[in-house]
Amino acid sequence: MEPLVHMLKNRIIPKFLLRDGRLVKYRQFFDDERMAGNPVSTAKVYNDYGADEFIVLDIVPSDESKAQVRDMVKTMSKEIFMPFTVGGGVTTLDDVYELLRAGADKVSVNSHAVREPFFVGDAARRFGDQCITVSIDFKDISPGVPRVFINGGREKTQHNPIDWALKMQDALCGEILITSIDRDGMMTGYDTDMIAKLNEQLDVPLVVSGGCGGLQHCIDAFANGASAVAISSLFLFTDHSPIKLRSHLVSNGINVRASKTSRN
Repeated sequence: MEPLVHMLKNRIIPKFLLRDGRLVKYRQFFDDERMAGNPVSTAKVYNDYGADEFIVLDIVPSDESKAQVRDMVKTMSKEIFMPFTVGGGVTTLDDVYELLRAGADKVSVNSHAVREPFFVGDAARRFGDQCITVSIDFKDISPGVPRVFINGGREKTQHNPIDWALKMQDALCGEILITSIDRDGMMTGYDTDMIAKLNEQLDVPLVVSGGCGGLQHCIDAFANGASAVAISSLFLFTDHSPIKLRSHLVSNGINVRASKTSRN
């Protein structure tokens, strides 16, 4: 029987980056900061466009910004009916609990998964693995030598992203969100080699991020094994929408949800 993960419909996921409560976008995590609108109103638009889910990441978390994000999640959960994942500065089980209680469907863990190896397993056992996403940011430190970076891309680790993803799968995370720092915001396409290598070994769903600049890039990602495409620049700075992308994917034989009704 074909594994369930490969029978699930592929997902279209707008990705929001928040800094001090503002929706922003960069290139390669640090360059060319661009303002990208109000996060709540933008999320409402994507909800109406029938996106499958969305992701909200607080990229410079502080006690103040974490409180802002929780309040934003409470507002979104009342006005938006697609599932969403929230991350940034998650370091305790109480952080996970507060975000889920505020209305998040899933919580993303990145840096703290590296610093505290047992945290992901503890969170998955307490809240359910379907609630825990591990976010992995990586870039090449030399040609063909990728490494995981934490602390918003500022701190290099010794982890290979494939090995780290497998370790997090073993730790019972529900899905992996993989982001190429080199491709982030560049709109030159996803890292399909990395996607294919991860797809060969992972059993949990794989959400890919970093580099989407055209509709064909999403087809390429799905063809190489992505379960979902996370998209920022394409939706924020071009005339492409989740509706247009979904139609293009369907016409090219990609297994996506046809209806735009949320939470199907």
